Amino acid sequence: MGTGGTAWDLAVAAAHRAGVELVPVHGMDHAFRVVRIVEEVWGPGDLSPAMVRAFEHAGSTLFAALERDRSGDFVGFVLGFAGLGDGLHVHSHMLAVLPGHESRGVGYALKLAQRAACLDAGIEEVRWTYDPLVVRNGWFNLVKLGCTADRLLVGFYGEMKDQINRGDRTDRFEVVWRLRSDRVERALAGDLHRPSTGEVILEVEASGRTARLLDGARPGAGAVVGVPVDHAELRARDPELGMAWRTASADAFGACFDAGLVATWVDRDGRYVFERVPPSEAVR
Repeated sequence: MGTGGTAWDLAVAAAHRAGVELVPVHGMDHAFRVVRIVEEVWGPGDLSPAMVRAFEHAGSTLFAALERDRSGDFVGFVLGFAGLGDGLHVHSHMLAVLPGHESRGVGYALKLAQRAACLDAGIEEVRWTYDPLVVRNGWFNLVKLGCTADRLLVGFYGEMKDQINRGDRTDRFEVVWRLRSDRVERALAGDLHRPSTGEVILEVEASGRTARLLDGARPGAGAVVGVPVDHAELRARDPELGMAWRTASADAFGACFDAGLVATWVDRDGRYVFERVPPSEAVR
């Protein structure tokens, strides 16, 4: 896994804290073990062992987290492959951690392994998509890793049947992880701070039933978009309200992106912060 440079040092240290070992996925036995994780997290059918084997053979960034102190099983994996749109990058397609292991830092260690492998290959940008209404993922991507989100892809995957996305519109933020940027270096050092807030475009009221752009609110030099902390629970309880939030948030996010802003932060209470970034940080 490289010669032990700084990027790998960070990854190995994170893995040690999480109680796992980072291992490259190799061969059909590993492929089946990765698929078992996919099936437990998303349900059957999202990835076949043959596809895992093909990605591995092609040299994709494909790493697993091996439990060190107990069973020695895989408890998570990350999969990325080369992308050519808007310049050479790695598209990180899947990151999964088994239930019961999510809060230990396993996913963070896997992302740092992906970063180190990309830098070994001379690739300095990774992109992926995530549902902006899953606030914990937003915090992980924007705050913990130092990504920025620069566009909303409405209904990106079409209708999905897995146990997480079934019945919801698959809106996604695309995030960009500029691996050598000052922002990412500060995030990985735990030194990224909340930016100044702008005008509030969408806000969660105590009732949880605000689902429209606030009257007269428009993005300026910065903006704040509030969303429910647990949209999945809200959607399960009230599907109509869940879709209302999906629509209202897409309108608010779209207004911010159309104004030239990018998402750089989200609070744990679901308040996204959008701001203008210097030209050196712009990606498209």
